[in-house]
Amino acid sequence: MRKAALFVFNGDPVCFIHVLLNGLDMKAKGMDGRIIVEGAATALLPKLAQQENPLHTLWEKAKSQGIVEGVCKGCALKMGTADEAVNQGLSLLDDMSGHPSMSRYMEEGFEVISF
Repeated sequence: MRKAALFVFNGDPVCFIHVLLNGLDMKAKGMDGRIIVEGAATALLPKLAQQENPLHTLWEKAKSQGIVEGVCKGCALKMGTADEAVNQGLSLLDDMSGHPSMSRYMEEGFEVISF
């Protein structure tokens, strides 16, 4: 099975929608695609929870399908969205000095793609 870890650093919703679409497409095609929310993208969490947000439905679908691996703990703390991540049931990833490690995914056979 092909595996990809999609690290989204960019907080631009136009970029973020492509991460969601690609993650969902991978899942639909039987691949193991995982989304890791990093950097400025962690600031989007409260907006993604709002039903009127155009990305809300895709975000909820990605979460319900289990492809959102989690959120960078260090970045979420810096952006003030760590509590929001927890409220949404997301894991805070911190295995590399407070941030998620790309090498861990590579060691597990994932192709790492950053946005």
